[in-house]
Formats: sequence, structure tokens, C-alpha cells
Amino acid sequence: MTAEGSDEAAMISSKEILDRTGISRATLNNYIARGLLPRPVVTRPDIRGKGPRQIGYFAEETIARIELIQRLKREGRSMEEIRNELAATGTHGIAAAPHAASVIAHPAAAQDRLTLTIDQLPHPAYMVNYNFEVVWFNDQARRAISEVFTRLAPRTEDRSIFHLLLGAGPADPAPGHVQLLRLNLALAKDRMEVAAISRPLHGTPAAKIKLLESLYSDTEPVPAGPIVELPLRLEGAADDKGQNYATYASYFREGILVILTPVDIDNNELLRLLSRRDVVIRNLLGKRLPVLTELAVLVADLQDSVKICSELPPDEYFELINQIWSSAGEIFRKYYGTYGKHVGDGMVYYFFPQPDCSYIINALICAQELKQAIARISKEWQLRKNWTNELYLNTGLNEGEEWLGTFQTATTVEFAVLGDTINHTARLSDFARFGQIWSTKNFIGKVPVGERQRVKFGIHRTGADGQRLFVESTYSRLSNLIDLNSGRYEKLRDIGGVPITEIVGFVPEES
Repeated sequence: MTAEGSDEAAMISSKEILDRTGISRATLNNYIARGLLPRPVVTRPDIRGKGPRQIGYFAEETIARIELIQRLKREGRSMEEIRNELAATGTHGIAAAPHAASVIAHPAAAQDRLTLTIDQLPHPAYMVNYNFEVVWFNDQARRAISEVFTRLAPRTEDRSIFHLLLGAGPADPAPGHVQLLRLNLALAKDRMEVAAISRPLHGTPAAKIKLLESLYSDTEPVPAGPIVELPLRLEGAADDKGQNYATYASYFREGILVILTPVDIDNNELLRLLSRRDVVIRNLLGKRLPVLTELAVLVADLQDSVKICSELPPDEYFELINQIWSSAGEIFRKYYGTYGKHVGDGMVYYFFPQPDCSYIINALICAQELKQAIARISKEWQLRKNWTNELYLNTGLNEGEEWLGTFQTATTVEFAVLGDTINHTARLSDFARFGQIWSTKNFIGKVPVGERQRVKFGIHRTGADGQRLFVESTYSRLSNLIDLNSGRYEKLRDIGGVPITEIVGFVPEES
């Protein structure tokens, strides 16, 4: 048996770990996320051809490690105490298999020291979001791939990595750019159809689109990380021998960080940096320049929160608010909502264009599901407290094209949108009552044509006999619905002329 065969024999699959220890996959993932276990190792995929499927493997010692964790839990130790004790006894890390892998385990000393920073990266690096629009690159990338990384365009659609690599004009892309195209297509293929990749390439010559489609067809998708290692050879001109790279793609919620390193150097320090994901993403987001982007905005506020706070003991009020935020958080994540910073109370979330779904529909369905979730929580607390209070989340929806940037503190980075879109959405939330969902006419206008008939919206109007009627598929200026001269509505005057409508339902697709 070869040395490589011995290494593989010493590894066990994640399924075998679950069977032998009795833990769930969610618990296994939780142990990995907390740093109690290393991340799994899989066989490196070949992006130029068909490679093996992604199967995670762990060192044999992982079984004993899990049994130790289970024993400490039975003794009443918290997860943080367990983590500290394992680190103190020298069992913080378990060695990973030495053979090549697409998913890299955290180095054992990752938590103990961190000397390299994003600012000090000596290698070309760039970051793309999940629409594969470039959001950051370093000076090394600017120098190594100068035709591609020159400056960040202000509009997101002009930042497509595929648009940049294909280049302007009819000339064929350079050989090195073709290899980078193949690499980024491998990273994108699990998330994006070729039609979505081609969408921002308007004006690109047909021959280049055909090349892109051919590369897409021939490229195998790369299984997601969190840290994936890929081979890459960048070829230059005919008299250039080219260079081989070990490329690391590190996956974050905000996008993918790609780093190109020569194959003959020690990358342990780089892996230590990438293992500190909180440090890396905070640093990257802090450097992110403002970008002009299309987006939908949802602002929601709990009605009569002051009254509810006054009626509940402090511990129960915090329990209620945490329950609302926890339930809402799951829904926002489901529909790709991004938490936003805004002056004032309530929830503020942004929905950005996605490669495989409508960001407008995401925001609309998210608002509907939030309303249903709050209704369930309201019934639960009515039974629990034997009170008649109803909980309502008053919601505003809007869309626009605004500047997206970040606000950074010593420990956090928060997204913020500047412009009338966010301000008008907040005013709509202020106007809504009893759990209503109000949107601008612009928002409804951006609903894809094939989906619009599924949206039930309109205005309640008073008939000749004084009866309230709901007139579907209509809008009204806010100034025609309320008296803006009343002091009660003073803060709504700046949207008095905006056409708005109430969304009362969304018909689900037939299964």
C-alpha cells in the first residue's frame, strides 16, 4: 500500500462519524463552526474535466474528540468552556490528511496567532459577490492582471468579472484571461445559469459570448468551501512560459475572496489568516467602496412597542422582542435579505439582485411571511398572557437605485444605503397600521410581468353610500388618503405626492 493510500485509510467519512457517534449533521456542523473540530477534507476537483463528487473526510481521532465533547457536555460544561479546555490541554486541533484537498481544514494554530493581514497580502487577490461582480481587489491584482483590475466601476452591472475578463472590443481575450474565466465559471456554476452570467454582457461581441458559453459547458462546478484550493496556470504571450498558481477561494456570506499564490511557497500563514473569517470579512468590508446598485428595501416596525413594553416585565419584553427578531431573521435569510443600518427603530433590510431569482419577489414574499409569523407569535402571547393585545409589524416596501456603502466600528461593519429610497420606505412603514404592507408604485412596477397577476394590491376607497370598498390594482397619492396638514402626519409630508398601494396578498405558485 502506498503512503497516499495509508493516509486515505486513516480518514473516515462524515456519514460514518454520524453513525458511530449518534450525533446529527447539524451538531457536527455546529462543532466545526465553533472550532471544536476541523473542517472536512475532500478530494481536489479538476476544473478542466470531470472530477470526483464532494465527500468530506475526517481524521480517525475525530471520533474520540466527539466522545470527549459529549462527556464534557454531560458534566454540565458550556460550549465555550469545552472549547477553552480542549485548547488548554493541547487537543485544540486534529491533523488533517496530507493529500491535496479542495476544502482546507483550519490550521491548528489558527486561533493562537495572526500576523498576516489583508493589507499585507503579497499575492494577487480579489473579491466577488454572488452575482460575480467585483467588489474589491488589491494592488498586487492590479499589477499582475492590469487589463482586468484597473478601477472599480460605480455601477454594479459594469463590475461583472466575466465582462472584465472577456474585455472590450472584438479581440480575443488573452490566454491567461481565459484560464481565469474558467476558474470563475467553476466557482459560479452551482449558483448561476449561463443566461444569468451573460445578462450584464450587453454589447459584447457574439464570438466572445459563444466562447463563454463553451467554457461554461465544459467546466465542472467546484463544491463550496469554506476554503477551496484550485490549480491555475496563467499563460502569457507565445514567448511566456506562464506560471502555476495554487488558488484559494474563501467563501463568505457576502461573497468569495480569491487569492492567487505561487505553487512553490509555504501558505500556512495565509491559511491562518483565512481561518479567522470574522477578521477577514470585517477588513474587506471596511475597504469596500460605495457602489451604485439596484435594490429593494423593506422597513418594518412593531406597532405600539412602547405600550407593550410598559405592560410586560422586562425579561418577558426582551423575550418577546428576541423571539420576533429570531423568527424574522430566518425569513430574511431565506430570501437573501441583508441587514441594513438606518437611523430610527425597526427592521431595515436590503434585497439585491440575485443570479437565480427576483430580488423584488424576494422582498414581497418576505414581507408576507413576516406578517404571518407575527400573527402566530401574537396568538401565542395572547394565550400565554391572557391579554387582548395584537402584535402588528407595519411594513413599507420600495425599490430604487442607490449608493450602497458600509459603516465600520472597531468590531462591526454594517451596510447602509443613502438616498430617498430608504427614507421613503421608512415613511411608508410609519404610515402603515395594523400589520399593513404598503409599497410604492415603482416597487409594483418592477415585479416581473409574469408574476404581477399573482400580487393582490389596491386601495380601500369610500363609496357613495359611505361603504368601504377595496379597488384592486390601483394606486393613490398619500396626500389623497390622509390630511397632511394634521400635525399627526407631519413627518409624512415628504412623500405626499408618491403613488402608493397596499399589498394584501400574494398567490403562491401552483405545485
